[in-house]
Amino acid sequence: MSSPVPAPTGARSDVEVLASSNDTGYRSFRAGGFHFQRDAYFARVEWPGGRHVMQIDVFLRAIMRDVSWGFFYGVVNFDGVLGTINHYGEVTLFAGRFNEAYRDAGRDHEERFQSPALMAIFKEMLNDWTNEGYDPFAAPMETGVAWGHKNGFNTAAVERQRVTATRMVSLPDDTPLRTDASGYPVNRHFADVPQDEPNVEVEPGFEAEVGAFNLFAYLSRSDVTWNPSVCSVVGESLFCPTSEEFVLPIEHGNDRVEWFLQLSDEITWDVKDKETGKPRARVIARAGDMCCMPADIRHQGYSTKRSMLLVWENASATIPDLIARGEAPVVPVKF
Repeated sequence: MSSPVPAPTGARSDVEVLASSNDTGYRSFRAGGFHFQRDAYFARVEWPGGRHVMQIDVFLRAIMRDVSWGFFYGVVNFDGVLGTINHYGEVTLFAGRFNEAYRDAGRDHEERFQSPALMAIFKEMLNDWTNEGYDPFAAPMETGVAWGHKNGFNTAAVERQRVTATRMVSLPDDTPLRTDASGYPVNRHFADVPQDEPNVEVEPGFEAEVGAFNLFAYLSRSDVTWNPSVCSVVGESLFCPTSEEFVLPIEHGNDRVEWFLQLSDEITWDVKDKETGKPRARVIARAGDMCCMPADIRHQGYSTKRSMLLVWENASATIPDLIARGEAPVVPVKF
């Protein structure tokens, strides 16, 4: 997800696909001074003066979101060390930037890239490192395993296009509704969700302007988890509902205020300081609860039963700069 801001000049674009460097059959990848390699169990990342190891399933679920979301709003922490910062046209790839221990020891490292260049190499990496039968967008009980030597591809899964309605799902010439006929069955956790759609009677001449759909039915057919898609747009106000099961694969560091409306079931949120990673709060959101994630935190959610969440975003391109200059608050209201 990106805002229409022209990219400044000077960011790196030197990325490349390398030959396999071990006997597991996976290619290696380079982005500037960062080198990425995987084996049967782990993703291994090196940069000038440092190195890092992540479980390969954790890495793939994280990079899948970074790719699908177009680097998203603000910071995408793959874990406590590695991640990206979206500058909307350019993107920073970092190691230890938001880790207090790394910074104190002088072991942090970051490089700024042209967004299309880093996105291209991330897509190549995601496709090569995802084996046949494994879907990094799915809940763990709904897919195969990420482990092992190179074994085919799952290109259809990793090249899914997230929903980005221009006005609202179901309106003419916009994103269509999901139905069984289009290959979206009701998820096993949502078997009790009514599937009836509202009956809308429109005055002649307004057929392209008025519509409605059953959001609960729509989300009950989601085949991915933790992927907020744009279902309605009013100016710069976006409603981005999603279905959640297991764990949000990244820690999202906000660059603007973000609202969460819990539509069903329950999510536990760990909220940390954006810069240091120190815990700030734990929020338990149950159906009907609404909470705000401030612009100076990072958050990660956990959901045992698949739940429905409505994420409300202000997509204004000016907000991050206003906050950085102290001209806009990091919270929606002060008491």
